[in-house]
Amino acid sequence: MVTNMSSKGQIVLPAELRRRDNIQPGQKFEIERVEAGEYRLVRRRAPANHGLVDWLLACPEKGFFEPIASESTNTL
Repeated sequence: MVTNMSSKGQIVLPAELRRRDNIQPGQKFEIERVEAGEYRLVRRRAPANHGLVDWLLACPEKGFFEPIASESTNTL
């Protein structure tokens, strides 16, 4: 596949690749210079718990979480 660089220095991934690999807007990539004129682009993976806090806050049932009593580390 072939793509072009814009006047702003942006390179667009072709739609077919974005669909095939489920690449969403805002995802981060690392670019590495292999040698003159040759580059490697790697998508950074989100942490395993990415979005967990938002998911928990969106829970429709409020008050489902009850903290348990535990000893403080100050008493150890």
